[in-house]
Amino acid sequence: MTTIFAFDTATTTTSCALLRDGGLAGERLTDARSVLAVAEELAREAGIDVSEIERLVVGTGPGSFTSIRIGLATARGLALALGAEAAGVSTLHAFGEGTPVIDARRGEVFTTGPAVARPEELDVAGKRLVGDGAVRYRDLFEAAGAEVPPDGDPAHLPSAALLARHAHDFGPAESIEPLYLRAPDAKAAA
Repeated sequence: MTTIFAFDTATTTTSCALLRDGGLAGERLTDARSVLAVAEELAREAGIDVSEIERLVVGTGPGSFTSIRIGLATARGLALALGAEAAGVSTLHAFGEGTPVIDARRGEVFTTGPAVARPEELDVAGKRLVGDGAVRYRDLFEAAGAEVPPDGDPAHLPSAALLARHAHDFGPAESIEPLYLRAPDAKAAA
């Protein structure tokens, strides 16, 4: 039996999922600080011990610089503690049923490509857009011919289970690289 714990912390909503033999054992939305607690909860609910997790899948971004770093550090620590293999997958794969548009702040969005762009620069006519960026720029996107589901639609939330389904190359967690599409907002003091 293969047990996988997947999580993504790159967006404003953190998603965690536990999969056993390819089937979903449980999934939760939380915040980046609660990933380890959620791993324990999902394992307990599945009737296993956390030590039985053999593989980890972590979202690599694009998204918040700090949140991506938190996710990768958590994956590295958890992999070391469990002796688990890990794989990194773009956060863009955590969204189904549409083109992901993640709010990148600064008047920009992250989307497939992967790319960072100003919302008005995207060709969205006839596309279904999902994610917090689609919600934030709904009026602009709908005026350009896109379909954006209602604000409360689950399609706008990341799914760690979807992320896990895109994981293929497992290995040491320390070899997973973040997907940064621009420099961080914070600057080092001179």
